[in-house]
Amino acid sequence: MEKSTLISLILLSLIGKLGVYALYGPSSPVLQLTADNFKSKVLNSKGVVVVEFFAPWCGHCQALTPTWEKAATVLKGVATIAALDADAHQSLAQEYGIKGFPTIKVFSPGKPPVDYQGARDIKPIAEFALKQVRALVKERLEGKSSGGSSKKSEPSASVELNSSNFDELVLKSKELWIVEFFAPWCGHCKKLAPEWKRAASSLKGQVKLGHVDCDAEKSLMSRFNVQGFPTIMVFGADKDSPFPYEGARSASAIESFALEQLETNAPPPEVTELTSPDTLEEKCGSAAICFVAFLPDILDSKAEGRNKYLDLLLSVAEKFRKSPFSFLWAAAGKQSDLEKHVGVGGYGYPALVALNIKKKVFNPLKSAFQRAQIIEFVNEASQGGKGTLPLEGSPEIVKTEAWDGKDGEIFEEDEFSLEELMADDDTLATKDEL
Repeated sequence: MEKSTLISLILLSLIGKLGVYALYGPSSPVLQLTADNFKSKVLNSKGVVVVEFFAPWCGHCQALTPTWEKAATVLKGVATIAALDADAHQSLAQEYGIKGFPTIKVFSPGKPPVDYQGARDIKPIAEFALKQVRALVKERLEGKSSGGSSKKSEPSASVELNSSNFDELVLKSKELWIVEFFAPWCGHCKKLAPEWKRAASSLKGQVKLGHVDCDAEKSLMSRFNVQGFPTIMVFGADKDSPFPYEGARSASAIESFALEQLETNAPPPEVTELTSPDTLEEKCGSAAICFVAFLPDILDSKAEGRNKYLDLLLSVAEKFRKSPFSFLWAAAGKQSDLEKHVGVGGYGYPALVALNIKKKVFNPLKSAFQRAQIIEFVNEASQGGKGTLPLEGSPEIVKTEAWDGKDGEIFEEDEFSLEELMADDDTLATKDEL
C-alpha cells in the first residue's frame, strides 16, 4: 500500500512538471518567468509586460494557452507576453495577491500592475495591451519619462511627517495613509528607501505614503509604540486604530497591499446635490470626470420618482466606486446657466452630462436614462468619450436650498373677481367707503 502511494505521488509530481512544459514549451513565444528573472524581465522592463499567473493543472489556463501564445506572436515587438507558474513560485504569486487562475496583470514602467478582466480572446487582450502601450507613449511624449539614465532625480512622493503636521495631514484626513517610521542609521531602512520611494511615486494620487524620522521625532515614535525599524503603520478609515503592515518590503508588494486597502477603505459612493459653487469645486475640481444629472422638477416626479432616479445614479456610482469620478445632480431649472452651457433642457429631463472641469469639455448622454445605457456612457467617457464638446466660458453656479426629501407644494393664488381686476383705484375706494 505504501509503495503504491509513493508511486502515485511520483506520477503526480511528473504530471505536474510535464504540465508546465505542456503549457509553454522551450520554443513558445511566451516569455517564461521565474522568481530569478521576474525583476529584470518585468519590474525593470522599459516596456509593457502582460503576465499570466497560471497553474499547470488549471483547465482554464490550459484552454487559454493557444490564445496566449497567439497574443505573444501578434504583440511581438509591441508588448511582452509572459507567464509565471504560480504553483512553482507561490511566494511571488502571493506577493501579487493571486487567488485564482488564470490571473492576468499588466505591468507598465513606474506604475502598479493593472488587472485584466476582459474576455480571454486574442482581440480584447491585444486591445487592452495596446491601450497600456499608448498610455506609456503619451506619457513619454509629454515628458513624463518612466525610465532611462537621462531621467532626472525626482523628489520622493512620500510626505515628510513630524509632530507639527501629523495630526492635520494623517489623522484628520479621510484618505488612506501608510507611514514608515525609520531611523537614518538603520540598515534595513536604507534598503527599503528606494522601494518606498518607488511605491510612493506609483501610488501618487491614490494612496498617501509618508515617513517619520524617529531620531528627530521621539514623541511620535512613542505615541505609536514603534519598537523597531522600519515599522510601517496603516492609517485606514479608523484613524484611531492603525495597524502594522507585515508584508514584503518591496515596492510591488507595498503597492498591491495599498490598492487592496484602498478598496477596503473606499468611502461609500454618493450622489451629491449641486447647491453651490463650492460643491462643484469640491466634487468636480479634483475628479477625472464629473457626471451631473438634471432631474425633473419635484412637481413632475414627486419624491418617489426623484428617489428612484437617485437610487439609479447611486447604483452606477457603486459600480464605479474605484474610479476617480464624481456624481452630482440638480433639479430642473435650479442651475439654469449650467444647463445652458451644456445644452440641457431642449430634450427634456432627466438628462446627464459628463463634465471635465480641467479640460473644459463635456459630453451629453444621448441614449435612455437607464442603468445599462448610463454605465455604457460612463465607460465611454472614461476612455476619452465620443465627440466631446467644448465648455464655453465658466457657468454660473448659484446657491440653492438643498432638497428636503419631500413632495413639492402647490401654492394656490388668491382668487380675484373680474370686476376687482378691472376696477381702478377710485372705484375700489368708493366700494370700500360704502
